[in-house]
Amino acid sequence: MKFKNAVICHDDFTFRTGGFTVNEGVFECFEESEEGIDLNGDYVIPGLIDVHFHGNSGEDFSVTDQKGLTKIAAYLAKHGITSFAPASMTMPEAVLKAAYENAALFRDIQPDGTSRIIGINMEGPFFSSAKKGAHAEEHLMLPDTAMFERLFKASDGLLKIVCIAPELPGALEFINKAKDRCTVSIAHTTADYETAKKAITAGVTQITHLYNAMPSFSHRAPGVIGAAAESKQVFAELICDGVHIHESVIRATFAMFSPERIILVSDSLSCLGMPDGFYESGGQKVFTKNGAAVLEDGTLAGSTTNLFQCMKKAISFGIRAEDAIRAASINPAKALKADKKVGSIAPGKVADFVICDKNYMIKQCFIGGKPGPA
Repeated sequence: MKFKNAVICHDDFTFRTGGFTVNEGVFECFEESEEGIDLNGDYVIPGLIDVHFHGNSGEDFSVTDQKGLTKIAAYLAKHGITSFAPASMTMPEAVLKAAYENAALFRDIQPDGTSRIIGINMEGPFFSSAKKGAHAEEHLMLPDTAMFERLFKASDGLLKIVCIAPELPGALEFINKAKDRCTVSIAHTTADYETAKKAITAGVTQITHLYNAMPSFSHRAPGVIGAAAESKQVFAELICDGVHIHESVIRATFAMFSPERIILVSDSLSCLGMPDGFYESGGQKVFTKNGAAVLEDGTLAGSTTNLFQCMKKAISFGIRAEDAIRAASINPAKALKADKKVGSIAPGKVADFVICDKNYMIKQCFIGGKPGPA
């Protein structure tokens, strides 16, 4: 399949006009020709990758079935998100095991017209009760390497990110062992700067939803944020929904970390794509109203915004389009150690891409070279 007259966001994240060819589901070459589908100057950007979200369309990853995962993945494909790693919530091991086995099965059958699952983000239960956020306190526990290994096995290797509060007893030993299996991310924590630095030295390379569920960044107490900012191997997730973080902080964080180290995430819940009302997330009741999702006690939960919308919000906040796209595509692919196959537009990579106009309104999404849902 050939395309011509496109404005392509290449793997160096610069836009250049030209054409490209997709052959057997991969990008083959980038040459303009007389033949092919004329895109009339439309933009072509890599398919986005969400490495931290809990669901959409009324479905919660932690408790849904194959039919529910199909609904989740179809919604993502329609909205320019071509690969994903859903995040589980703090729940009993048996519930997580069933969710991970369900995810591995879905990976193996991937229905037509759906986004591709390429990982699982284990968000909890190894968290601080003081910063639990929307996680169920009764299921929080200390780091348990044996439990992690059982769940890694249940996922058939699909578990790609595990989150932890590094101040918990046994956390550093856990990080040292888990880092060889997957990306380890600091989350829901009261850790100070020194503790965070020790965790990074032990093997942490990511921070879950920076600023949320952790101590604030202060000139005398830089905490997790300061420790991460100065550690060049560490990536930081940002929920860019316009609710969780002020736009000024989004701009400051891109400057502090650089676009090469920011991972945009949606942290969306089952209520995404649904009308206002009550929903469940990780066994907790969540109420949505006017674009925000909160627990019954008013605690801010996840978001009601998908990743493509988050990317567009980042651009509207003053982030360069190329940088926002990078933060929603190749950077999350690196977190999942999948950047050799997906996350950018380059010869030999899987042909996951989105055709959109200059205002980033989606016209067509392609997954593995095949058109996604209209």
